[in-house]
Amino acid sequence: MTIVQSVEELEALYGSPGDTSLEKVAEYMTEAYARIIAEAPFCALATVGPEGLDCSPRGDLKGFVRIQDSKTLLLPDRRGNNRIDSLRNVIRDPRVALMFLVPGSGNALRVNGRAKISIDVELLNSFSVKGKAPRSVMVIDIGEIYFQCARALVRSDLWNPDNHVDPKTLPTPGDILASMTQGRIGGKPYDDAWQDRAENTMW
Repeated sequence: MTIVQSVEELEALYGSPGDTSLEKVAEYMTEAYARIIAEAPFCALATVGPEGLDCSPRGDLKGFVRIQDSKTLLLPDRRGNNRIDSLRNVIRDPRVALMFLVPGSGNALRVNGRAKISIDVELLNSFSVKGKAPRSVMVIDIGEIYFQCARALVRSDLWNPDNHVDPKTLPTPGDILASMTQGRIGGKPYDDAWQDRAENTMW
């Protein structure tokens, strides 16, 4: 296997980036980028900490990431599994990256910045859904924001319903847990209880 060993080798292999890939980058929230975030019901959140990297899905009602001002995003932390990997990382290393997806759109939107965790009561309550507030809100200072061209989503044909996989053909969370614990936890009872569990803990 031939391995690239230096940045110089890499740049020689790929050449210089085109003007459009550089001109699209802003250091603040533009009107166009704000319109995309307002329609996005999903983003991936990447963080880094002493134990390594983490990339976590974040999804909610569209526009769930609030634009506070031209340099600041607010991301509520909804109910989850309490691993808090992303939050642990941010406490120790504030660097974050987000990638927003809008169903049906070929482009992604990327944000790199630095974050801190707020538990301000008034702020938490402002994000309440069905009377339930998040336990914290990530306050993200925008370092750079830009769109990612559609090639990856076009190649993957991600939004084409004809390509949707039947979930019954995949291992379920219960299957995975049972196989990893020799049946101690998981299995069909875990899967059967998921719907009620999710409805009671969604927010």
